[in-house]
Amino acid sequence: MPGAPRIDVVGLGPAGPDLITAGTADILAGADQVFLRTARHPAATSVVGARTFDHHYESADTFEDVYRAIVDDLVDAAATGGPVAYAVPGSPTVAERTVVLLSRHPRVVSGEVAVAVHPSVSFLDIAFARLGVDPVDAGVRLVDAEQFALEAAGERGPLLVAQCWSRQVLSEVKLAVDEAPSEPVTVLHHLGLADEWIGEVAWEELDRSFAPDHLTSLWIPKLAAPVAAELVALDELVHTLRQRCPWDQRQTHTSLGRHLLEESYEVLEAIDELAAVDADTDTDAAAGPVGQGGDTETAATAHLEEELGDLLFQVYFHATLAAEDGRFTLADVARGVHDKLVARHPHVFGDVDAETAEDVAANWEAIKKVEKGRSSVTEGIPAALPALALAAKLQRKAAAIGMVLPDLADEAERVADEVARLGAGAVDQSDDVADGEGGARGRAQEIGDLLFAVVGVARALGVDPETALLTRSRAFRVEVETQG
Repeated sequence: MPGAPRIDVVGLGPAGPDLITAGTADILAGADQVFLRTARHPAATSVVGARTFDHHYESADTFEDVYRAIVDDLVDAAATGGPVAYAVPGSPTVAERTVVLLSRHPRVVSGEVAVAVHPSVSFLDIAFARLGVDPVDAGVRLVDAEQFALEAAGERGPLLVAQCWSRQVLSEVKLAVDEAPSEPVTVLHHLGLADEWIGEVAWEELDRSFAPDHLTSLWIPKLAAPVAAELVALDELVHTLRQRCPWDQRQTHTSLGRHLLEESYEVLEAIDELAAVDADTDTDAAAGPVGQGGDTETAATAHLEEELGDLLFQVYFHATLAAEDGRFTLADVARGVHDKLVARHPHVFGDVDAETAEDVAANWEAIKKVEKGRSSVTEGIPAALPALALAAKLQRKAAAIGMVLPDLADEAERVADEVARLGAGAVDQSDDVADGEGGARGRAQEIGDLLFAVVGVARALGVDPETALLTRSRAFRVEVETQG
């Protein structure tokens, strides 16, 4: 938009004032208002009269809160006080979260405030010069230390890890891998300054052999066991099976459907098995020392781990089929559910209040209804759900939107009334009357009312009725087998 208030974003370079470009110096000298993200930078003292945002670092709870507050202040300053020059450490195009947030600000997106990002010298230039590495030829991946567990997932190196500003951050990096790299890693500290230090450190000494700060980076030539290596290996396995196994080559989403259902039920069975072991363990602990309970718990735990693996394989298989058809990838699946969960937890990632689990459920249903464009919270509930599961889900949905449901005492009374009515012969128990009052339809309705009330009792007690009935049926099965 012509004439819109303007923010020029520049970088101070990775070290002292000698690495500030002439273009950056001209912009800073000609701006009506000059802001520094932080005065904690070797070149900051050369920017005379600038205001800083260091106060946000002292008052905000998280770095994300700091960065959003900075962006809001910048946009307001530009809109009300004329052109703004905003200087950040290093380069504004490398690992600078405030610049990303600034580009997404509603008043910038709408064109109300214009933003121009100017190139500057980055710490990457010095780092690769010192390391003697061509990042393109070596295939280097730049990773934020605070996001190492996520961004380094499946990576084998080489990695350049930035923002290693504290021992705590380095400790989290160190603990994020299952097996330490066999080779030392290189610490890049205060590059371009008089006290520059570059040295090799053993992985186990990473968080205790030197004092890092906001000008510290880490060079990892090779990860022996990359983060999430097992997940990457499983993904590769599924692709290999699709290429080489005749059975796997024939599978489709439809043909795998029954396997997905079976694996889901087997997971539920393993969960029930472990829950039963936990219940027995609690009982035995109250009673005193017992014998081989640990062996049973180990077996149940291993069973659940195995069944979850089988279910995970199904997820990977379906994602691989979709990727082959150009529809979506496993990364899209993970990204989609990640973003959906963030959006549905505004009480965690936003400014919505939710003090109780009931508040969370109500917010969830409201957000989901808007997301899906549904006229009712019952839309999307599979009609093919088992009857008890369907009744339980409908009751949970009703409670989530604020419907007043009977409490435990009322539901228990209703169950007793229905049982008494059936026992007193209020419903014709013969087959002579096929329909109508007291006939087959009446009997089915009374049994339906009874079961629905039982589901209400389960809801009030926090019990899943489908799982409870399955557990009881399995126990009865054992009783029948011992008699047969």
